[in-house]
Amino acid sequence: MSISCLVIDDEPIALSLVESYVLKTPFLSLKGKFSNAIQAMEFLNTEPVDLLFLDIQMPDITGLELSKMIPQQTRVIFTTAFDEYALEGFKVKALDYLLKPFDYAEFLVAASKAKEWFDLVNKPDVSIQSNLQNDFLFVKSEYKQLKIKLNDVLYFESMKDYIKIWLINESKPILMLMSLKALEEKLPETKFMRVHRSFIVNLENIEVIERSQIIINKQRITISEQYRNKFFKYIENNSLL
Repeated sequence: MSISCLVIDDEPIALSLVESYVLKTPFLSLKGKFSNAIQAMEFLNTEPVDLLFLDIQMPDITGLELSKMIPQQTRVIFTTAFDEYALEGFKVKALDYLLKPFDYAEFLVAASKAKEWFDLVNKPDVSIQSNLQNDFLFVKSEYKQLKIKLNDVLYFESMKDYIKIWLINESKPILMLMSLKALEEKLPETKFMRVHRSFIVNLENIEVIERSQIIINKQRITISEQYRNKFFKYIENNSLL
């Protein structure tokens, strides 16, 4: 996979250096370079890219501010001379953080991490498609393939690019790199239903429905307006009243 990217830095020497690193990295495709965030934002409004190599301290709009305005699918590797921004950087869409001055070896490690991330996001999960008919699925989590019985799933919770899988008798969720929409298309409709933009519930494990909330394992999940009619139609069809 070729990763389209921009280089954004107000320092001409740093801008040229990162540009040269991008150009000699086979899986990166440079779409432009900019010395300020305003120019970069104008470009992104018409031609989104996969990845930004983004300086943090810039005039008018900082790199951190820009990272909060870019398209949802675009990711960031921050480049800066100030390590105090590292924690704040990782709160946004940062895949990595390069502290200036950095050499090509350090750059390549960060770029390779981005490639691994995009490969995971774009790779179809064949194991989920092939095993649902057997009432179980295999999910990739922390470099392992875990077998999960569908009956053991309480609910799926979306966390941006990740999904938390909450299971019966487990205090901690399993993390899976996948979108909730992609998962929804693979799950059996008779067993699972999306009730919120961030939640898919196992219908068989619902304990209580209280007004506009579902209670599963003491967790309250709000039924959003978008999914309410479908959900309560299901309840009506399975009610004795």
